[in-house]
Amino acid sequence: MKLLVITQYFWPENFLINDLVRELGDRGIEVVVLTGKPNYPEGRIADGYRSLRIQREMFGKAEVVRLPIVPRGRDSRLGLALNYLSFVVSGALLGPLAMRGRDFDLVFVYAPSPLLQALPAILMKRLKRTPLIVWVQDLWPESLSATGHVQAKWILHAVSIVVRFIYRSSSRVLIQSEAFRGPVAALTDRTEKIHYYPNLFVEPTNLNKPTERALALAAELRRSFSVVFAGNLGTAQSLETVLDAAEFLRGYGNIRLWLVGSGSRDHWLAAEIDRRGLENVVVAGRFPATDMPVVLGAASALLVTLRAEPIFGYTIPSKIQAYLAAGRPIIAAIDGEGARVVVDAGAGISCPAGNARMLAESIVLLNAKSADELRGFGERGREYFLSHFSPAKLVDQLIEHFDQAVADVKGEY
Repeated sequence: MKLLVITQYFWPENFLINDLVRELGDRGIEVVVLTGKPNYPEGRIADGYRSLRIQREMFGKAEVVRLPIVPRGRDSRLGLALNYLSFVVSGALLGPLAMRGRDFDLVFVYAPSPLLQALPAILMKRLKRTPLIVWVQDLWPESLSATGHVQAKWILHAVSIVVRFIYRSSSRVLIQSEAFRGPVAALTDRTEKIHYYPNLFVEPTNLNKPTERALALAAELRRSFSVVFAGNLGTAQSLETVLDAAEFLRGYGNIRLWLVGSGSRDHWLAAEIDRRGLENVVVAGRFPATDMPVVLGAASALLVTLRAEPIFGYTIPSKIQAYLAAGRPIIAAIDGEGARVVVDAGAGISCPAGNARMLAESIVLLNAKSADELRGFGERGREYFLSHFSPAKLVDQLIEHFDQAVADVKGEY
């Protein structure tokens, strides 16, 4: 099979599509990735890439074709809007040129925000006469409103019209949470095209020794009851709740909160921690994916948070699969589907999103558990991961979706 993957985000940006592309290549699928120049989360074009030209490189067995894109900047709504729109424009104008003379069996879109990145894929679908599968990671326009990026009702209505067009132009729509089914069905033409396909987490197989920085952090984590949040530090993650919980935990000298990652709120976090004098909160920065097993494995507990917005109750944050695989207790300060997975797995405890006092109480409760009880949470989480989110099984399922989509439209053109 010849597969064209269209995604605004790709390696060296840290997204799960990287591992999926590698796995598909190992299964014998010929993959070409059409993407933008890496600029997430730093907000500037990464070193080694030029802003104003098409560039090609290899990622494992996959060819990567990079289009010009406006970098997102830091803490800029205008910059973010231009970043989103520039990929759509670049994909529509330069994508066909970059793919000229090439045939594909299927177009596949990995679609975290912005869902608008599927628009060039619709054009490519028609030019190449292939089916189109869109894997929806975030619900639009709901996510725009929930994160505070857009409040104007007329803009949200216009976005919903575009989203309806994307869903109806797709051969299949894959949803990362069963809770997405209703909102997606309301905007599509055929509910039978909607299929549940959860996020995929592939454990790093790099056997190289972790970096000295990661080993030092792991050693530090083991010196206290360490609660580690790993991933994007953005507006959706309700970081105010984490800092407010830290205020309640000042009297517990053995508890420390660690924020491992980076994002749009880096500068705000540093300033706010200093302003509040929170000595029990540490921003550790970003680490390569191959370092994360040793970091997560050294944590006493792993923390996932989201804002208390109804839309976020629909989603299962991709870090939950990584946390389950790590075999450590999980604290889920989230609502809805994500909390359900943690509780059903018996992998930890949950509390309502946005409730700092209950988050602090949950951390204290976990801190009071015995070593055997904590180990039990981790073991159950690991078993749940292998049972429900086995990477090998999920890649098999995705290839089945590909094959069925091709078979469904065979002869359409």
